[in-house]
Amino acid sequence: MLLGVDFGLRRIGLAVGDTITGRARPRPALVVAVGRAPGETELEQLGQELRRAGATRIVVGCPYNSDGTQGTLAAQAAAFAAELGRRHRLPVHLVDERYSSIEATETLRTLRASGARRARVGKTDIDSAAAAVILERWMAGEGE
Repeated sequence: MLLGVDFGLRRIGLAVGDTITGRARPRPALVVAVGRAPGETELEQLGQELRRAGATRIVVGCPYNSDGTQGTLAAQAAAFAAELGRRHRLPVHLVDERYSSIEATETLRTLRASGARRARVGKTDIDSAAAAVILERWMAGEGE
């Protein structure tokens, strides 16, 4: 099993995936306390999610700009990913997360319009759906 992470300063989207099926499913996002960057609390919560999922690898989205240059959060996402891997002694892979939130939003809206999803689409839903997109990209061969 794999854990996908959509790193953010307000929310951290999560998804779990299986390399056999190549599919990922969103998990509840972590909400970061207002006024501070993700840190110890989120690393502990991610550890709980890793254990619950039985994950053996972590895939973290790295934000790039549309022109392919690293986004403003890229260094923070990479540092967070490195600490997550060090702390839990698991391999961590970075994946270009460009447009993952847009893709996730469209998927969720389509599901809602078709009646397959009844609940309103919130920001935490989008972040976790984006984590699933990131994870499926890695399983499809994208990454470092």
